Amino acid sequence: MSVLSKLERTLGRLAIPNLSLFLVVGQALVYLAVMLGRINPMGLEFVPRLVMAGQWWRIFSFLLMPPSASLIFIGFAWWMFYLMGSGLEGFWGTFRFNLFIFLGTALSVGLAFLQPDAAVTNAFLAGSVFLAFAHLNPDFELLLFFILPVKIKWLAWFTWAVYGYEFITAGWSGRLQVVASVGNFLIFFGGDILRSSGLRRRTPAQVASRVAAAARGPQPRHRCRICGKTDLSNPELDFRYCSKCSGAECYCPDHIRNHEHVVAAEGAPEQP
Repeated sequence: MSVLSKLERTLGRLAIPNLSLFLVVGQALVYLAVMLGRINPMGLEFVPRLVMAGQWWRIFSFLLMPPSASLIFIGFAWWMFYLMGSGLEGFWGTFRFNLFIFLGTALSVGLAFLQPDAAVTNAFLAGSVFLAFAHLNPDFELLLFFILPVKIKWLAWFTWAVYGYEFITAGWSGRLQVVASVGNFLIFFGGDILRSSGLRRRTPAQVASRVAAAARGPQPRHRCRICGKTDLSNPELDFRYCSKCSGAECYCPDHIRNHEHVVAAEGAPEQP
């Protein structure tokens, strides 16, 4: 994350505030233009072969393609994307949310050239925003069918299952889009997932410390840096590690968004 901090200091002024709102408004205008017969939606799709033939605008215009569904579903999809995109921007900041979107776009575009005749949609990019929001807010509740409250983490697990099925059964074009979406997610959260799962590389001293801890009895795996709650004292809590803090700092749900970030001491090496 130190690399992101350096990029943000250098390029942060170029970030686009409220990017999710601009994308939703752009898709709404395209939808209206298509309904009025002013735009042929096929002219906006990203097809690598056509891009190589000179239609360069398709690299960007496919982001403005509205979902292919009924107007009610499209409106719900737009609301969800704006809600979650705004939430990510509020948590990360404008630059990092921009980077997440454009990195996902670059992965989708770059991998698509391996299948140059296939059209690429923005559905998997929107899916990566959903997965990122669900990872950061696993207990956020949605009203399924506007009636049944469901925690978003269960919908995220279902989405992962759908992606797995898509990767197994779809052609190479679909598989590459899944890889682009998952790759975007893992670039941002892979380190956090490894830290929270305890798969970090340990030194011999750390191994010895764990042996000593085992001799003393059960030890907490996660401990909030602010209030001291642990996964033993509060097993119902979902502890997380802050990507903006220096080092692996753990927080409970009450403090993951409400704490002063730990900064490396001046002259000390930055954490990877």
